[in-house]
Amino acid sequence: MPYLERDGDVFVLYLGNEGQTDSENRFHPDWIDEFHGLLDKVEASEGPGALVTTASGKFYSNGLDTDYLFGNWDARYGYLDRVHSLYTRLLQFPLPTVAALNGHAFGAGAMLATSHDFRVMRADRGFWCLPEVHLGMPFTVGMNALLTERLTNQVCVQAMTTGYRYPADEAIAAGIVDAKADADALLASAVARAAALAGNRKPNLPIIKSALHATALAGLAVPTTPENLAFAG
Repeated sequence: MPYLERDGDVFVLYLGNEGQTDSENRFHPDWIDEFHGLLDKVEASEGPGALVTTASGKFYSNGLDTDYLFGNWDARYGYLDRVHSLYTRLLQFPLPTVAALNGHAFGAGAMLATSHDFRVMRADRGFWCLPEVHLGMPFTVGMNALLTERLTNQVCVQAMTTGYRYPADEAIAAGIVDAKADADALLASAVARAAALAGNRKPNLPIIKSALHATALAGLAVPTTPENLAFAG
């Protein structure tokens, strides 16, 4: 489950279990609840502050918990709306946010990273990828709104229709991430970037973010229904 640490003015939210390096950090409903609970703690703090999310091992996040999803098929629409709540929360979070991509960010996990203000990616390993086209899975209205607002149209075409795996240099060139760092410097780089922005935690910050991301937020607010989502197979 996610857990929280603090480095000066920067809150570091780890997506996986403490001491565990092989977790895919998938979005089980309990995981989503814990993530929101930790964000509540960050929001309840006072003074300058910023948020970094990261993980350890091979994955930043592999996205949807497909075991849960296909094992609870009748609950799929509510589950996807709950996933959307993560993106909505981060897009308008009242502190600056930086994702430190320590490893693969796939599918819904890639979208989680994209919901942050900034992204720093490990230089030598790991991909940012949207594999839905290969899995026979469409994008929800909300996911489509998030991606098409945050990325250029041609990057969306390549990422969403081909499932292309972007390493760090190509992700930077495409505007998917902002910077890269070696594995042993990744977290420090993200924390330094976040710390430099911690003073921007002011009441107007979430107002600015909400206006910036109005299109994505409107899409994410659309409930997932059989009419706007159909899984193949």
